[in-house]
Amino acid sequence: MSLTVLYFAWVKEKVGCGQETLAPPADVATVAGLMDWLSTLSPGHAAAFADRRLIKSAVDQEHVDHGTALGKAREVAFFPPVTGG
Repeated sequence: MSLTVLYFAWVKEKVGCGQETLAPPADVATVAGLMDWLSTLSPGHAAAFADRRLIKSAVDQEHVDHGTALGKAREVAFFPPVTGG
């Protein structure tokens, strides 16, 4: 499965890029599983996903929780919580 992974704000800064096209292993079935796998790719990825409470996610442009199944997702985005004021 080819998957576009998007990173925004400080997540992007830690990972070192804003977008990657990746092929996660078949056993990566949820957003949390994807985060686990991404954490193994580089020290930057590991740093970005170290505290998952600070990261929100979207699958195919819909906000989801980390337990959401990837299914046939084409795009997953990771970003910090947005606050207004």
